[in-house]
Amino acid sequence: MKFYREIDFQETEIGKIPKEWKVTKLGNIITIKNGKRPLLSKDGLIPVYGANGIMGYTKEFLVDNDYTIVIGRVGASGEVHLAQGKIWISDNALYSEKVDKTKLWLPFLYYLLKTKKLDSLASKTTHPIITQTTLSKLTIQLPPLAEQQKIAEILSTADRAIEDVDKTINRLERLKKALMGELLAGRIRVKEVDGKLTFYRETEFQETEIGKIPKDWKIKKLGELLEFAHGKRPGMLLTNSGIPIYGAGGFYGYTNTYLVNKPAILVIARVGKGSVGKVYLVRGSVWITDNAIYGYSKDPSGLTATYTYYWLIFDKNWVEKYVRRSAGGYAIITLDSLENLKIPVPTIDEQTNIVNVIYLFTKVIELHHEEKIRLERLKRGLMHMLLTGKIRVRES
Repeated sequence: MKFYREIDFQETEIGKIPKEWKVTKLGNIITIKNGKRPLLSKDGLIPVYGANGIMGYTKEFLVDNDYTIVIGRVGASGEVHLAQGKIWISDNALYSEKVDKTKLWLPFLYYLLKTKKLDSLASKTTHPIITQTTLSKLTIQLPPLAEQQKIAEILSTADRAIEDVDKTINRLERLKKALMGELLAGRIRVKEVDGKLTFYRETEFQETEIGKIPKDWKIKKLGELLEFAHGKRPGMLLTNSGIPIYGAGGFYGYTNTYLVNKPAILVIARVGKGSVGKVYLVRGSVWITDNAIYGYSKDPSGLTATYTYYWLIFDKNWVEKYVRRSAGGYAIITLDSLENLKIPVPTIDEQTNIVNVIYLFTKVIELHHEEKIRLERLKRGLMHMLLTGKIRVRES
Protein backbone atom coordinates (compact mmCIF):
# COMPACT_ATOMS: atom_id res chain seq x y z
CA MET A 1 0.00 0.00 0.00
CA LYS A 2 1.07 3.56 -0.69
CA PHE A 3 -0.04 6.64 1.22
CA TYR A 4 -0.25 10.11 -0.28
CA ARG A 5 -1.61 13.49 0.79
CA GLU A 6 -4.81 14.62 -0.95
CA ILE A 7 -4.81 18.14 -2.42
CA ASP A 8 -8.07 18.18 -4.43
CA PHE A 9 -11.15 18.59 -2.23
CA GLN A 10 -14.83 19.42 -2.62
CA GLU A 11 -17.05 21.28 -0.14
CA THR A 12 -20.02 19.20 1.09
CA GLU A 13 -22.66 19.40 3.79
CA ILE A 14 -20.38 17.34 6.07
CA GLY A 15 -17.21 19.28 5.29
CA LYS A 16 -14.30 18.95 2.85
CA ILE A 17 -13.79 15.53 1.26
CA PRO A 18 -11.74 14.37 -1.75
CA LYS A 19 -13.37 15.22 -5.10
CA GLU A 20 -13.77 11.59 -6.14
CA TRP A 21 -15.54 10.64 -2.92
CA LYS A 22 -19.33 10.72 -2.74
CA VAL A 23 -21.83 11.83 -0.11
CA THR A 24 -24.89 9.72 0.61
CA LYS A 25 -27.53 8.94 3.20
CA LEU A 26 -26.89 5.80 5.23
CA GLY A 27 -30.32 4.46 4.29
CA ASN A 28 -29.35 4.49 0.60
CA ILE A 29 -26.75 1.77 1.05
CA ILE A 30 -27.91 -0.33 4.03
CA THR A 31 -31.23 -1.42 5.52
CA ILE A 32 -31.40 -0.96 9.29
CA LYS A 33 -33.61 -3.13 11.49
CA ASN A 34 -34.44 -3.47 15.16
CA GLY A 35 -33.13 -6.49 17.00
CA LYS A 36 -35.40 -8.91 18.87
CA ARG A 37 -35.51 -10.11 22.45
CA PRO A 38 -33.23 -13.16 22.71
CA LEU A 39 -33.67 -16.42 24.57
CA LEU A 40 -30.35 -16.61 26.38
CA SER A 41 -28.90 -20.05 27.03
CA LYS A 42 -26.03 -21.18 29.29
CA ASP A 43 -24.94 -23.77 26.74
CA GLY A 44 -25.63 -21.62 23.67
CA LEU A 45 -22.84 -20.92 21.20
CA ILE A 46 -24.36 -18.04 19.19
CA PRO A 47 -23.29 -14.63 20.55
CA VAL A 48 -26.05 -12.18 21.43
CA TYR A 49 -25.18 -8.56 20.73
CA GLY A 50 -26.81 -5.71 22.63
CA ALA A 51 -26.11 -2.01 22.91
CA ASN A 52 -22.86 -2.68 24.83
CA GLY A 53 -21.61 -5.59 22.71
CA ILE A 54 -21.85 -9.30 23.52
CA MET A 55 -24.32 -9.77 26.39
CA GLY A 56 -24.60 -13.57 26.39
CA TYR A 57 -25.20 -16.56 24.12
CA THR A 58 -28.16 -18.38 22.59
CA LYS A 59 -28.85 -21.48 20.47
CA GLU A 60 -30.44 -19.68 17.51
CA PHE A 61 -29.23 -16.97 15.15
CA LEU A 62 -31.02 -13.95 13.77
CA VAL A 63 -28.54 -13.17 10.97
CA ASP A 64 -25.65 -14.98 9.30
CA ASN A 65 -23.55 -12.52 7.32
CA ASP A 66 -19.88 -12.00 6.58
CA TYR A 67 -20.20 -8.80 8.61
CA THR A 68 -23.00 -7.13 10.56
CA ILE A 69 -22.99 -3.65 12.05
CA VAL A 70 -24.69 -3.48 15.47
CA ILE A 71 -25.65 -0.07 16.90
CA GLY A 72 -26.93 0.64 20.40
CA ARG A 73 -30.57 1.72 20.18
CA VAL A 74 -31.35 2.36 23.85
CA GLY A 75 -29.16 2.32 26.94
CA ALA A 76 -25.72 2.71 25.34
CA SER A 77 -27.27 4.62 22.44
CA GLY A 78 -24.92 5.04 19.50
CA GLU A 79 -22.32 2.45 20.51
CA VAL A 80 -21.09 0.65 17.37
CA HIS A 81 -19.95 -2.98 17.06
CA LEU A 82 -18.81 -5.15 14.16
CA ALA A 83 -19.88 -8.80 14.26
CA GLN A 84 -19.20 -11.74 11.96
CA GLY A 85 -21.14 -14.89 11.07
CA LYS A 86 -24.10 -16.23 13.02
CA ILE A 87 -25.31 -13.80 15.69
CA TRP A 88 -28.45 -12.64 17.48
CA ILE A 89 -29.18 -8.94 18.02
CA SER A 90 -31.20 -7.96 21.09
CA ASP A 91 -34.08 -5.50 21.10
CA ASN A 92 -31.94 -2.72 22.61
CA ALA A 93 -29.86 -2.54 19.43
CA LEU A 94 -30.17 -1.95 15.67
CA TYR A 95 -28.36 -3.85 12.94
CA SER A 96 -27.52 -3.76 9.25
CA GLU A 97 -29.82 -6.24 7.52
CA LYS A 98 -29.14 -5.64 3.81
CA VAL A 99 -26.08 -3.98 2.29
CA ASP A 100 -25.29 -2.69 -1.19
CA LYS A 101 -21.96 -4.49 -1.51
CA THR A 102 -21.14 -2.70 -4.77
CA LYS A 103 -20.90 0.59 -2.86
CA LEU A 104 -20.11 -0.26 0.74
CA TRP A 105 -17.59 -2.36 2.66
CA LEU A 106 -19.12 -2.85 6.13
CA PRO A 107 -15.84 -2.89 8.11
CA PHE A 108 -15.17 0.58 6.65
CA LEU A 109 -18.60 1.76 7.79
CA TYR A 110 -17.90 0.40 11.28
CA TYR A 111 -14.84 2.64 11.65
CA LEU A 112 -16.59 5.60 10.05
CA LEU A 113 -19.59 5.39 12.38
CA LYS A 114 -17.23 5.28 15.38
CA THR A 115 -16.28 8.87 14.48
CA LYS A 116 -19.83 10.17 13.99
CA LYS A 117 -20.90 10.66 17.65
CA LEU A 118 -24.11 8.74 17.07
CA ASP A 119 -25.26 9.32 20.65
CA SER A 120 -26.09 12.88 19.59
CA LEU A 121 -28.82 11.41 17.34
CA ALA A 122 -30.66 9.90 20.32
CA SER A 123 -34.00 11.40 21.38
CA LYS A 124 -33.81 13.93 24.21
CA THR A 125 -36.04 11.96 26.58
CA THR A 126 -35.70 10.21 29.95
CA HIS A 127 -34.51 7.10 28.11
CA PRO A 128 -32.64 8.34 25.01
CA ILE A 129 -33.26 6.17 21.96
CA ILE A 130 -31.96 6.06 18.38
CA THR A 131 -34.44 5.02 15.69
CA GLN A 132 -33.99 3.35 12.31
CA THR A 133 -35.39 6.46 10.63
CA THR A 134 -32.91 8.79 12.31
CA LEU A 135 -29.94 6.59 11.42
CA SER A 136 -31.11 6.13 7.83
CA LYS A 137 -31.02 9.92 7.36
CA LEU A 138 -27.40 10.19 8.53
CA THR A 139 -25.16 11.70 5.85
CA ILE A 140 -21.80 9.99 5.35
CA GLN A 141 -18.79 10.24 3.05
CA LEU A 142 -18.14 7.31 0.74
CA PRO A 143 -14.74 6.63 -0.87
CA PRO A 144 -14.42 4.17 -3.77
CA LEU A 145 -15.01 0.58 -2.63
CA ALA A 146 -11.37 -0.48 -3.05
CA GLU A 147 -10.22 2.43 -0.90
CA GLN A 148 -12.80 1.58 1.76
CA GLN A 149 -11.34 -1.93 1.96
CA LYS A 150 -7.78 -0.63 2.30
CA ILE A 151 -8.76 1.86 5.02
CA ALA A 152 -10.57 -0.87 6.96
CA GLU A 153 -7.57 -3.20 6.58
CA ILE A 154 -5.19 -0.59 8.00
CA LEU A 155 -7.42 0.23 10.96
CA SER A 156 -8.19 -3.43 11.71
CA THR A 157 -4.43 -4.11 11.74
CA ALA A 158 -4.08 -1.37 14.37
CA ASP A 159 -6.93 -2.94 16.34
CA ARG A 160 -5.27 -6.36 16.26
CA ALA A 161 -2.02 -4.84 17.52
CA ILE A 162 -3.91 -3.22 20.42
CA GLU A 163 -5.70 -6.52 21.18
CA ASP A 164 -2.35 -8.37 21.21
CA VAL A 165 -0.94 -5.90 23.74
CA ASP A 166 -4.12 -6.28 25.81
CA LYS A 167 -3.73 -10.06 25.85
CA THR A 168 -0.10 -9.72 26.94
CA ILE A 169 -1.12 -7.34 29.74
CA ASN A 170 -3.79 -9.78 30.93
CA ARG A 171 -1.33 -12.70 30.89
CA LEU A 172 1.22 -10.69 32.86
CA GLU A 173 -1.42 -9.54 35.36
CA ARG A 174 -2.49 -13.14 35.98
CA LEU A 175 1.12 -14.27 36.36
CA LYS A 176 1.91 -11.38 38.70
CA LYS A 177 -1.13 -12.18 40.88
CA ALA A 178 -0.25 -15.88 41.06
CA LEU A 179 3.39 -15.15 41.85
CA MET A 180 2.46 -12.59 44.52
CA GLY A 181 0.34 -15.23 46.22
CA GLU A 182 3.19 -17.73 46.28
CA LEU A 183 5.84 -15.23 47.39
CA LEU A 184 3.77 -13.54 50.10
CA ALA A 185 2.73 -16.91 51.56
CA GLY A 186 6.33 -18.17 51.43
CA ARG A 187 5.48 -21.17 49.24
CA ILE A 188 7.99 -19.86 46.72
CA ARG A 189 11.11 -18.27 48.18
CA VAL A 190 13.45 -15.87 46.47
CA LYS A 191 17.07 -15.12 47.31
CA GLU A 192 19.98 -13.38 45.66
CA VAL A 193 22.80 -15.61 44.44
CA ASP A 194 25.82 -14.07 42.66
CA GLY A 195 23.84 -10.92 41.97
CA LYS A 196 20.84 -12.79 40.50
CA LEU A 197 17.44 -13.55 42.02
CA THR A 198 16.92 -17.29 42.43
CA PHE A 199 13.59 -18.97 43.17
CA TYR A 200 12.99 -22.21 45.06
CA ARG A 201 9.99 -23.99 46.57
CA GLU A 202 9.71 -24.03 50.36
CA THR A 203 9.16 -27.42 52.05
CA GLU A 204 9.32 -26.61 55.76
CA PHE A 205 6.40 -24.73 57.33
CA GLN A 206 5.05 -23.85 60.73
CA GLU A 207 1.37 -23.61 61.69
CA THR A 208 0.43 -20.16 63.03
CA GLU A 209 -2.70 -18.27 63.97
CA ILE A 210 -2.74 -16.73 60.48
CA GLY A 211 -1.98 -19.96 58.61
CA LYS A 212 1.10 -21.83 57.38
CA ILE A 213 4.26 -19.81 56.93
CA PRO A 214 7.92 -20.80 56.43
CA LYS A 215 9.67 -21.93 59.60
CA ASP A 216 12.14 -19.04 59.53
CA TRP A 217 9.46 -16.34 59.16
CA LYS A 218 7.95 -14.51 62.13
CA ILE A 219 4.46 -13.25 62.94
CA LYS A 220 4.40 -9.61 63.98
CA LYS A 221 1.82 -6.95 64.73
CA LEU A 222 2.08 -4.02 62.34
CA GLY A 223 2.23 -1.61 65.26
CA GLU A 224 5.48 -3.22 66.45
CA LEU A 225 7.25 -2.39 63.19
CA LEU A 226 5.41 0.55 61.62
CA GLU A 227 4.60 3.95 63.08
CA PHE A 228 0.95 4.84 62.37
CA ALA A 229 -0.83 8.19 62.66
CA HIS A 230 -4.03 9.86 61.53
CA GLY A 231 -3.90 12.25 58.63
CA LYS A 232 -4.99 15.86 59.00
CA ARG A 233 -7.05 18.27 56.97
CA PRO A 234 -4.71 20.02 54.51
CA GLY A 235 -4.17 23.73 54.45
CA MET A 236 -4.17 25.87 51.32
CA LEU A 237 -4.81 23.83 48.17
CA LEU A 238 -2.70 24.46 45.09
CA THR A 239 -3.72 23.64 41.53
CA ASN A 240 -0.76 22.45 39.50
CA SER A 241 2.25 21.74 41.72
CA GLY A 242 3.51 21.57 45.28
CA ILE A 243 3.39 18.84 47.93
CA PRO A 244 1.04 16.02 46.86
CA ILE A 245 -2.01 15.27 49.02
CA TYR A 246 -3.26 11.70 49.50
CA GLY A 247 -6.34 10.37 51.23
CA ALA A 248 -9.09 7.75 51.03
CA GLY A 249 -9.56 8.41 47.32
CA GLY A 250 -5.85 8.40 46.45
CA PHE A 251 -4.29 11.58 45.04
CA TYR A 252 -6.27 14.74 45.85
CA GLY A 253 -4.12 17.63 44.68
CA TYR A 254 -1.32 19.76 46.08
CA THR A 255 -0.58 21.90 49.10
CA ASN A 256 2.34 24.09 50.15
CA THR A 257 3.69 22.00 53.06
CA TYR A 258 4.10 18.38 54.09
CA LEU A 259 2.75 16.33 56.98
CA VAL A 260 5.34 13.56 56.73
CA ASN A 261 8.64 13.16 54.93
CA LYS A 262 9.80 9.53 54.81
CA PRO A 263 11.24 7.23 52.11
CA ALA A 264 7.96 5.30 51.70
CA ILE A 265 4.55 6.03 53.19
CA LEU A 266 1.70 3.57 53.48
CA VAL A 267 -1.69 5.31 53.18
CA ILE A 268 -4.81 3.39 54.23
CA ALA A 269 -8.32 4.72 53.67
CA ARG A 270 -9.86 5.07 57.11
CA VAL A 271 -13.34 6.25 56.21
CA GLY A 272 -15.15 7.09 53.00
CA LYS A 273 -17.90 5.54 50.91
CA GLY A 274 -16.56 2.57 48.95
CA SER A 275 -12.94 3.31 49.77
CA VAL A 276 -12.35 1.94 53.28
CA GLY A 277 -9.37 -0.40 53.23
CA LYS A 278 -7.86 0.90 50.01
CA VAL A 279 -4.09 1.12 50.27
CA TYR A 280 -1.64 3.43 48.52
CA LEU A 281 2.14 3.63 48.54
CA VAL A 282 3.75 7.05 48.19
CA ARG A 283 7.28 8.35 48.63
CA GLY A 284 8.98 11.45 49.97
CA SER A 285 7.20 14.57 51.19
CA VAL A 286 3.38 14.20 51.25
CA TRP A 287 0.31 15.40 53.09
CA ILE A 288 -2.24 12.80 54.26
CA THR A 289 -5.87 13.87 54.73
CA ASP A 290 -7.99 13.18 57.80
CA ASN A 291 -9.96 10.37 56.11
CA ALA A 292 -6.84 8.20 56.03
CA ILE A 293 -4.16 6.69 58.24
CA TYR A 294 -0.52 6.64 57.26
CA GLY A 295 2.38 4.50 58.39
CA TYR A 296 6.13 4.23 57.88
CA SER A 297 8.91 1.93 59.09
CA LYS A 298 10.15 2.44 62.63
CA ASP A 299 13.29 0.50 61.81
CA PRO A 300 14.36 -0.07 58.16
CA SER A 301 15.85 -3.41 59.20
CA GLY A 302 12.49 -4.71 60.44
CA LEU A 303 9.54 -4.21 58.07
CA THR A 304 9.32 -2.00 55.01
CA ALA A 305 6.25 0.00 54.04
CA THR A 306 6.58 -1.34 50.50
CA TYR A 307 6.43 -5.02 51.53
CA THR A 308 3.47 -4.22 53.82
CA TYR A 309 1.71 -2.46 50.94
CA TYR A 310 1.95 -5.53 48.69
CA TRP A 311 0.76 -7.82 51.48
CA LEU A 312 -2.25 -5.61 52.28
CA ILE A 313 -3.40 -5.21 48.67
CA PHE A 314 -3.08 -8.95 48.05
CA ASP A 315 -4.69 -10.37 51.19
CA LYS A 316 -8.03 -8.56 51.43
CA ASN A 317 -9.35 -10.68 54.33
CA TRP A 318 -7.96 -8.18 56.81
CA VAL A 319 -10.35 -5.50 55.55
CA GLU A 320 -13.49 -7.52 56.36
CA LYS A 321 -12.02 -8.53 59.69
CA TYR A 322 -11.13 -5.04 60.90
CA VAL A 323 -13.80 -2.78 59.42
CA ARG A 324 -16.04 -1.30 62.13
CA ARG A 325 -19.10 0.95 62.11
CA SER A 326 -18.84 4.47 63.47
CA ALA A 327 -21.55 6.11 65.58
CA GLY A 328 -22.94 7.59 62.38
CA GLY A 329 -23.09 4.17 60.70
CA TYR A 330 -20.08 4.68 58.44
CA ALA A 331 -17.57 1.93 57.74
CA ILE A 332 -14.28 2.77 59.40
CA ILE A 333 -10.87 1.26 60.11
CA THR A 334 -9.27 2.38 63.34
CA LEU A 335 -5.64 3.05 64.05
CA ASP A 336 -5.72 0.49 66.89
CA SER A 337 -6.98 -2.27 64.60
CA LEU A 338 -4.17 -1.60 62.13
CA GLU A 339 -1.55 -1.65 64.87
CA ASN A 340 -2.87 -5.04 66.05
CA LEU A 341 -3.06 -6.58 62.56
CA LYS A 342 -0.70 -9.57 62.37
CA ILE A 343 1.22 -10.38 59.20
CA PRO A 344 4.03 -12.79 58.25
CA VAL A 345 7.43 -11.13 58.25
CA PRO A 346 10.42 -12.52 56.30
CA THR A 347 13.93 -11.18 56.77
CA ILE A 348 14.54 -7.70 55.43
CA ASP A 349 16.62 -9.16 52.58
CA GLU A 350 13.79 -11.45 51.49
CA GLN A 351 11.27 -8.61 51.80
CA THR A 352 13.47 -6.62 49.45
CA ASN A 353 13.72 -9.52 46.99
CA ILE A 354 9.95 -10.07 47.02
CA VAL A 355 9.35 -6.37 46.45
CA ASN A 356 11.87 -6.29 43.60
CA VAL A 357 10.19 -9.22 41.81
CA ILE A 358 6.71 -7.70 42.11
CA TYR A 359 8.05 -4.28 41.11
CA LEU A 360 9.67 -5.78 38.01
CA PHE A 361 6.38 -7.29 36.90
CA THR A 362 4.61 -4.00 37.65
CA LYS A 363 7.07 -2.02 35.50
CA VAL A 364 6.81 -4.47 32.59
CA ILE A 365 3.00 -4.22 32.74
CA GLU A 366 3.25 -0.42 32.86
CA LEU A 367 5.45 -0.46 29.74
CA HIS A 368 2.84 -2.53 27.91
CA HIS A 369 0.12 -0.10 29.02
CA GLU A 370 2.22 2.74 27.60
CA GLU A 371 2.59 0.80 24.34
CA LYS A 372 -1.18 0.35 24.22
CA ILE A 373 -1.69 4.10 24.72
CA ARG A 374 0.76 4.83 21.88
CA LEU A 375 -1.05 2.40 19.56
CA GLU A 376 -4.44 3.88 20.45
CA ARG A 377 -3.11 7.37 19.76
CA LEU A 378 -1.71 6.19 16.41
CA LYS A 379 -5.03 4.57 15.51
CA ARG A 380 -6.98 7.76 16.33
CA GLY A 381 -4.63 9.75 14.11
CA LEU A 382 -4.98 7.24 11.27
CA MET A 383 -8.77 7.24 11.59
CA HIS A 384 -8.91 11.02 11.37
CA MET A 385 -6.60 11.29 8.36
CA LEU A 386 -7.92 8.29 6.41
CA LEU A 387 -11.65 8.72 7.06
CA THR A 388 -11.59 12.40 6.07
CA GLY A 389 -9.46 11.75 2.99
CA LYS A 390 -6.64 14.04 4.08
CA ILE A 391 -4.40 11.01 3.61
CA ARG A 392 -5.27 8.64 0.80
CA VAL A 393 -4.21 5.02 0.33
CA ARG A 394 -3.77 2.98 -2.83
CA GLU A 395 -1.90 -0.08 -4.03
CA SER A 396 1.82 0.64 -4.48
